[in-house]
Amino acid sequence: MKPIVKYSAPALALLGLALGGCQPNIDAPAAAAGSADFTSYVAVGNSLTSGYSDGGLYNEAQATSYPAILAQQFGKTGKGPASFMQPSFAPAQQDGSGYIKLQVVNGALAPVIPSAANSYLGEKLAATGSVLASGQLQLAAYSGAQPDNLGVPGISVLSSLSALTNGLAPYGLLNPFYERLLTAAEKPSKDYVTYIGQKTPTFFTCWMGNNDVLTYASNGGVASAADPFSNLTDTTRFGIGYRAILSTMSKRGTVAGIAANIPNVTGIPYFTTVPVATVIASIKANPQLPNAAAASLYITTGTGTVRVATSADLLTLTAQAVIGTASGTANPFPVGVGYSATQSNPLPSKYVLDEAEVAAVVARTTQLNAIIAKTARQNKVALADMNTFFTTVAQQGVAFNAVSNTAVFASGNLFGLDGVHPTPRGYALVANELIRNINNFYGASIPTVNINEYRGVVFPQ
Repeated sequence: MKPIVKYSAPALALLGLALGGCQPNIDAPAAAAGSADFTSYVAVGNSLTSGYSDGGLYNEAQATSYPAILAQQFGKTGKGPASFMQPSFAPAQQDGSGYIKLQVVNGALAPVIPSAANSYLGEKLAATGSVLASGQLQLAAYSGAQPDNLGVPGISVLSSLSALTNGLAPYGLLNPFYERLLTAAEKPSKDYVTYIGQKTPTFFTCWMGNNDVLTYASNGGVASAADPFSNLTDTTRFGIGYRAILSTMSKRGTVAGIAANIPNVTGIPYFTTVPVATVIASIKANPQLPNAAAASLYITTGTGTVRVATSADLLTLTAQAVIGTASGTANPFPVGVGYSATQSNPLPSKYVLDEAEVAAVVARTTQLNAIIAKTARQNKVALADMNTFFTTVAQQGVAFNAVSNTAVFASGNLFGLDGVHPTPRGYALVANELIRNINNFYGASIPTVNINEYRGVVFPQ
């Protein structure tokens, strides 16, 4: 387990007094690259690498992505990149895909998602008006040279392979964040492994695999017919894909880098903000509900069984907007979705990760992390155990320069309004953990950043 990060000087001051009342200046070690060369740094990964936050990808978020922070800190070693290019949107479309904002709605704070119906959010979106085969809105094409931040929101190890290898669909036609990086000729044919292989880095970071479990989990264990990559990825195809990614970037163990493993996604605010016990207590205290004291929360499990929810089940963040609402069935509000004691109006499976599904997600994460660890060793690169790191953050929080930061939804500073992705401060924390591992593995002295200089969730003034 990792201790809470705290920075304090009193012990050093007391030691100085005990040695004669003089306190010598204690300087931080000079920044140095160790055995690594950061002059050409490339970041490979998914939404976490791109800087995706608050349910969207936009220029401000990209500028505070952990790769952008790393590139900045690498530069202090004298062996950093001269520049680090992000696939930014044009200034007139700086809000990219759009992102969730906190607004006062009917006198209460509420997360609001951008749409044509609430254009008052004032976001400068990059949507073209066209729709991809996946049903997602197409984004304005990126026209610059191939960027150094190759993070693609939504991508998994499975979808990074060619359609011939994964047996599924061409990803360049489905994912708007990947589609915008490709030429018209490349979209139906260029897979992500081939795309990242066009770069020749001297150092790389690779954080892949999250979506091989997260997409399934965040859909409540329900694979989407519209998304062929929405189930738990099997270990065989994951191994093929991950080995291809890491060997491509490390040039078979000759280029330095660091791989990060998959956090336990069941510990993020998306699954911890709406506890079953709290919901059941509110149901029993609802004066509008007939026989409320005997009522409970009924869910539909992944196998189609209807039963009372337990503390072993995890409700999604989106469930709070559905529980108790009228559904058009014979049991409208105040009985509401999930309230029915007759089990005729249960909460749909997509809003709950039931106990068996939780166990399946955790087990598959462990299996995939074993593949990541083995592949990192085979390619002679460092490994950051982000699974253990985020578990500790979720349990204990992080105190930095006397400022408390936690994994609590919205107010905890570290996670954004989608309940999944970090805020800029959360990404700064990620950058520091990667720096710690890089320093240990390559004998470097890369300085960390003050995470409190990066913002958390923006609250309306």
